[in-house]
Amino acid sequence: MSKTKTKKTASDKLILTVKPRVVFGKKLKKLRRENQLIGNVFGQEFKSQAVTVDFKDFIKVYRTSKETGVVYLELDKKEIPVLIQHLQKHPVSDKILHIDFRKVDLSKKIETEVPIKIIGSSEAVSQKSGVLLTQTNNLKIEARPEDLPSHIEIDISVLKEINQEIKVADLPKKTTYTINELPEKVIVSVVAHKEEAVVPETATATPEIITEKAEGEAAGEEAAKTEETAKTGKKEPEKPPPGKPTPSPNAKK
Repeated sequence: MSKTKTKKTASDKLILTVKPRVVFGKKLKKLRRENQLIGNVFGQEFKSQAVTVDFKDFIKVYRTSKETGVVYLELDKKEIPVLIQHLQKHPVSDKILHIDFRKVDLSKKIETEVPIKIIGSSEAVSQKSGVLLTQTNNLKIEARPEDLPSHIEIDISVLKEINQEIKVADLPKKTTYTINELPEKVIVSVVAHKEEAVVPETATATPEIITEKAEGEAAGEEAAKTEETAKTGKKEPEKPPPGKPTPSPNAKK
């Protein structure tokens, strides 16, 4: 099987050669053993195409493009501009199982998610024992594919007091893209550090408390039994000592 290739042009375009895929189902295991990744190209006004790509070539491109850089797929002698939309990975080994390539129109704006990157140092955290909370890791933005930033920087040096936060409305405006999020959406915040309460692992048993009322009730029950015996002339049968059987009333004397 011939190797696929990657290359950069003078304009720093990322080009990745892929091949049409005609193998499906259980036969895909053989392709993966040959270091071929399984993929799919899709997009508006584009018939979905199953493809394969060399693992090493893909990794070289992905390290630069991530999921926001435009990659040009060489497929059947055509260049197709795409974004690497999604990587499906094995839940245990974390190996890449499948790749989605989203075809884009370079002249039209698209909406996609871009990761945030925390920069700077917060005085509220470093000097006032605050805890930095990241409320979201990505922001939806709208831009032409070639204007998509690799990340959006969030400068936390403006957080000088506990309970301060940075919202979408606080981010500087850009001419190349628009953030499609609610202005009041919180991105990061600083909260006070709370000590966790220490709960003992074992609890002592509550001792039984005999109150005067309980003693009075016991004395009243004993007095009632004595009065009943005086009226009827019958004594309450004595209980046999421990370990000695109680004689049956029908037993012969």
